Amino acid sequence: MAGHGAPVLSPENLENTADLRVAVVAAQWHEQVMNGLLDGAQRALKELGADGGATVVRVPGTFELPVAAKRLADAGYDAVVALGVVIRGGTPHFDYVCQGATLGLTRVSVDTGVPVGFGVLTCDTEQQALDRAGLPGSAEDKGHEAVTAAVATAAALRAAAAPRS
Repeated sequence: MAGHGAPVLSPENLENTADLRVAVVAAQWHEQVMNGLLDGAQRALKELGADGGATVVRVPGTFELPVAAKRLADAGYDAVVALGVVIRGGTPHFDYVCQGATLGLTRVSVDTGVPVGFGVLTCDTEQQALDRAGLPGSAEDKGHEAVTAAVATAAALRAAAAPRS
């Protein structure tokens, strides 16, 4: 599993996160997987103390994540988390959706300066998605990881921009 080698964030990496405005934008396809990702995201927000200002926006699919993330970043959120799942089928549709979502979310982050947590699962099978969804028995919790990454990045950027005494 890809979780091997993940960073362990120290408390200093996550200081002053309670007042961060965080938005989670989540696709609706693959309901069971998405429920797991959203639950993991909400758990992480609570653990980080950033759940008070969290907004959840649902969009039809993964391809729609970038436009919603852009709107939320422009609305003043300190971090945006994108959650979705694309499972390979028998046509090139998988490749187009994955590439569009990845490039779009990267562009949102770079163009706005707002961290975007990438919680988009791109899997060959439904079982691979379930294994990463943070459900009971899952090996990984990508919703939780995406929130942690976005909030930690927002906190690091805030600390870097703070005046030095």
